[in-house]
Amino acid sequence: MCNLLFFCVLAPPILVGFVSPSTAAPRGRSFIPPARQDVYCLQGRTWGYPGNCQFSTYDQCMASASGTFAYCGMNPIYAFQRQGGQLR
Repeated sequence: MCNLLFFCVLAPPILVGFVSPSTAAPRGRSFIPPARQDVYCLQGRTWGYPGNCQFSTYDQCMASASGTFAYCGMNPIYAFQRQGGQLR
């Protein structure tokens, strides 16, 4: 009875998992790295300098600053980083 339970109830979902194509790494598409999440910083009296640097876009930062006395600025790590290939 136990073997019948295994083969009829538990085995099909396990086999489907092994046979179906994986969706974790689709083939034919190039890997797009995730956006950096520390480019913009929420700054102000509460946050100090450089502030809360967890935003990947300026709009995200401004949405968090809305209704407060905070503002958004670029993370100093990126603002003063030397651009490769521009200075020769």
